[in-house]
Amino acid sequence: QVQLVESGGGLVQPGGTLRLSCTASGSIFITSTMKWYRQAPGRQREAIAVITSGGTTNYADSVKGRFTISRDNAKNTVHLQMHSLKPEDTAVYYCNLVDTSRYYLELWGQGTQVTVSS
Repeated sequence: QVQLVESGGGLVQPGGTLRLSCTASGSIFITSTMKWYRQAPGRQREAIAVITSGGTTNYADSVKGRFTISRDNAKNTVHLQMHSLKPEDTAVYYCNLVDTSRYYLELWGQGTQVTVSS
């Protein structure tokens, strides 16, 4: 069974940098679209970055120019590099996998807390 395991969250000062990682077990990673979502307290979960199996990326306006999503298919891992972090980036961050190569499969990571505070 495929699972997603996230790592890399923590406490960082405003203006700081953090990198999140999400590793998938199983062989479907290479055909999957990977996304990062975040959910702040009292707010809905929002998609902030996506990377397709072919490497095409897209970002929410709130993170464009500051965050970079990338994937390493050899390691079944997707990363979210975050620069110039702001207090409003504080949230639980989730990775998401969608694969439609055989049937529809959607998975979520367990979430990792990112706190931006001085």
